[in-house]
Amino acid sequence: MANGAIVVAICQYGGEFTSGPSGNLIYRGGEAHAVDVTRDSMLEGFKDELCKVFHVDVTDMSLKYFLPNNLKTLITISCDRDLQRMVDFTANAAHVDVFLISRQENRSIVTHSGATSGSVASGDKRKRPTSKNKVIRSSKPATSAPGNSVQAITDNVGQPISVITENEENRVFQLEFGNDIGFTTTAGGASFTSDILDQQKLALVDNIPREAVSLFDDAFNPYVGSEIMHEPPQGPNNPIVLWDDIIKGVGQEFDNVKDFRAQLCKYAIGKGFVYRFIKNEITRVTVKCAAEGGCTWRLHASESSRNKKFVIKRMTDEHTCGGGSGEGQRRATRQWLTTIIKEKLHDNPKFKPKELVKELFEEYGVTLTYSQVWRGKEVAEKEIYHAIRETRDQLPWYCQRLEETNPGSISVLSPEVDMKSRRFLVAFHACLHGFVNGCRPLLFLDKVPLKATNEYKLLVAAAVDADDGVFPLAFNVVEDENYDSWGWFLMHLKIALQTHNYPCNGMTFLSNGQMGLDAAVSHVFEDGEHAFCLHHIIEEFKGELRKGPWSQQIREGMVEDFTRAAQACNIEDFNASIESIRNISSEAADWIIASKPEHWSDAIFRGCRYDHFSLNISDAFDNWIPTKKESSIVLMVDSLRMKIKEVIESRLEACKAWEGPLTPTMECKVQDEMLKAGKMTVLCSSETVFEVRGNAIFVVNIGNWECTCRHWQLSGLPCMHAIAVFNRLGRSFYDYCPKFFRIESYHLTYSGIIFPIPDMDSVDFSAGANLLPLPPKQRSSDKPRRKRSNPNKISTLIRLCSRCKQTGHNKATCEVQF
Repeated sequence: MANGAIVVAICQYGGEFTSGPSGNLIYRGGEAHAVDVTRDSMLEGFKDELCKVFHVDVTDMSLKYFLPNNLKTLITISCDRDLQRMVDFTANAAHVDVFLISRQENRSIVTHSGATSGSVASGDKRKRPTSKNKVIRSSKPATSAPGNSVQAITDNVGQPISVITENEENRVFQLEFGNDIGFTTTAGGASFTSDILDQQKLALVDNIPREAVSLFDDAFNPYVGSEIMHEPPQGPNNPIVLWDDIIKGVGQEFDNVKDFRAQLCKYAIGKGFVYRFIKNEITRVTVKCAAEGGCTWRLHASESSRNKKFVIKRMTDEHTCGGGSGEGQRRATRQWLTTIIKEKLHDNPKFKPKELVKELFEEYGVTLTYSQVWRGKEVAEKEIYHAIRETRDQLPWYCQRLEETNPGSISVLSPEVDMKSRRFLVAFHACLHGFVNGCRPLLFLDKVPLKATNEYKLLVAAAVDADDGVFPLAFNVVEDENYDSWGWFLMHLKIALQTHNYPCNGMTFLSNGQMGLDAAVSHVFEDGEHAFCLHHIIEEFKGELRKGPWSQQIREGMVEDFTRAAQACNIEDFNASIESIRNISSEAADWIIASKPEHWSDAIFRGCRYDHFSLNISDAFDNWIPTKKESSIVLMVDSLRMKIKEVIESRLEACKAWEGPLTPTMECKVQDEMLKAGKMTVLCSSETVFEVRGNAIFVVNIGNWECTCRHWQLSGLPCMHAIAVFNRLGRSFYDYCPKFFRIESYHLTYSGIIFPIPDMDSVDFSAGANLLPLPPKQRSSDKPRRKRSNPNKISTLIRLCSRCKQTGHNKATCEVQF
């Protein structure tokens, strides 16, 4: 769209939102004014115009709008860039509705409403008073009118947290709109602007139903680029109501078996039932409902051989015992208890076990004894002390030694010493140098699953070398995987690349698009392109198909068509694959269109991912970190340093025997294309433009390195049509291969050296820190402990004299004479 194009913004103020059909938000009442907005408009100027037409002060108001074909999610305009995005994404619409909403009204907007089921069952004798930290369920539609607003939930500092409504069939939890996390799009609002697609050619994408987010009225879609899709952080500000959605069903992945058990415990507490283990092993876990009478609820999960994660394989999500309503018996595990107590000790270190027993019962409905809480508090204090010691003493020391021994390396420790948000980023100079000089502008973003700890998460950014091998770039240890942690990681990674004079414009990122990644990438790398992992989308598609009436053969056919649509190089092939699915099920085709094909289909994706459709980071980093070193961030990062050093040395040694301009993997790909090019006819149109005829007619422009089949542009290597032209001209196709695929680039990638840290072995990471005192211990007395006898205790042991065999005395006091 040209910068001078005008979009008419219908600005509305003074009305209220109500819940409409299918959860859509409907704005009623108020007054409206039309304001012209262009891509060059500034947010301050736009607000000034609104002040004039409405005669109100908009300083403390939020500006929000709906994406095309999506009336469920409001997008916030908080900066000039957000205003530009609004113009871009509504360029093809007749107008865009912009709503002026006060900060107080933001808190009361909800998406669904329904009848409430009551907070306490009639037969439950436990008292569960409403705490100020608990979220209130509403049974009425929420509006922004002053006299009919939903009660705002506040935390300890009086800030609104969330509003929750409950529907008879499903529950929808929506966080506050006040936290702007950058522009995001939703699955139901896929927008295709004129500079991306030809709207007339992409006929199957037009007229998408607004409700076409799931095949069978399922509101969950993992590719919604919003921070609120990930699991909310645990603690008193997020009550057990939010835990009954942690376990989602078959196909859900967890980092390890320990993470699965922890989430299962929260799920059972949120649902209010007790489970027992049938199998409880490292590689597989099977649980069932512990209620008497043979309840049908059952779940089986095991380790995935593909990515070493723990995956739910089978689940029967129905309770015939009447449990699972949220009001049944609850049972906690030691790990869950330690985690919750740690959260409370962060807020108040002087919590006493007696107070904790009361709060755990009031907030979570879990009944624990004093001794159980006392032991959990003791373990929690030790873990908190270990985290403080490592963050304040060991991590700063390691950062200093790393930068001294490996000049040019980047190590960033979060300046806020808060055990809830520990963040530590490491990028070795050898990795930065190798990426900048030898790798293509493609980065994989993923989380590496840890086997022994859930205290923190390990995020990784990795590239691919000239031989398509995974090349690590940077690691980030964070407290949790969400929008904030990914944004912090990407921001510091961008700064590290800029210090090495690397142009970050036009980079391509490949990730699963979940846990806030979609929003974080678009916020930090505004000019970058973000591709979604095809494997994750296909697994979600398979899960949706299992709910339908189709046979296994039909489901496999639709999955194959889905894969062809993702790998299609042009709009025609993409439409043909979608049409094949639509002939079987229009709902399945609508689900695919709603899952943002502009992020995973080559026919629509604007970036270049060089034939990489899925993530393979988990396999690449498997067994890089010994399990015994996961308990310490320093030892874990240093083990990564030593492993990267081994990989660089081994790959540099292996490539010495390579011959030719291209790496072996790329040479094989080109040779395959050469075999296909032998039977083609080439007609010359000009010095640089040629017509190649085979099964179809394609036009090759060797001046621009382009072919109408688009395979040359998408993969980076010459396609069979271009090779046919090179054979006709007598030229070498090696001259038309980018530098990213050459052996010289491979040498540059692994030319860096990672130096050891000589005094790592001299540091005792199990000893106390130099800057902090040891944790308090119980006072011990030097006097030996005295045994006390109870005179009222009835002795059950009968002692006989060995001489006279009588009771009441022994041999030494026996008076009987023989």
